[in-house]
Amino acid sequence: MRGKVTLQPEELIKGCIQGNRQAQNNFYNKYSSLLFGITLRYAKNRTDAEDILQESFIKIFKYLKDFRADGALEGWMRRIIVTTAFNFYKRKSHINSNIEPEHVRIPITGDNEVVSKMSHDELLDIINGLPNGYRMVFNMNTFEGYSHKEIGEMMNISVNTSKSQLSRAKSSLQKTITTLFQVEEQKIHHSMVAC
Repeated sequence: MRGKVTLQPEELIKGCIQGNRQAQNNFYNKYSSLLFGITLRYAKNRTDAEDILQESFIKIFKYLKDFRADGALEGWMRRIIVTTAFNFYKRKSHINSNIEPEHVRIPITGDNEVVSKMSHDELLDIINGLPNGYRMVFNMNTFEGYSHKEIGEMMNISVNTSKSQLSRAKSSLQKTITTLFQVEEQKIHHSMVAC
């Protein structure tokens, strides 16, 4: 019985470019979990994430021939995910880049250290509750490391708008998380009093 052959990324890319279905299937199996995790940060729900991932893989296979190995393959694919997610919601008219964040009322609170106390899944749920524009900027800056200039170019907004949206997103996250902690503390207090 033959052992499982593991192809190097370069071999997989070459096979994908040549239209080899097995190579494309292996490529998808190798990277889909990682990319789906990234997609979940940008999508409002799992169904949207699946659609965005599928659309992203179509683009990845289409443009893989243009990938230059001078950069990281994962970084290149992340950029496709981000762009695809942005365009997905833009098409659905969920994002209006002409609206300045100053016109959207989100209460501002103090520092945002409380965000670091959440588990990944809890934080992901709260991030998904942000307005789409704020969520995109927050994810692109915090998780992907894009500069405000890069975000501005990708989303067609000014650097100041990107900075403002990030600030509002962090403040909104902090307020939501602080409220959740207060609710939990009250539950604990009431359960101790009941004893």
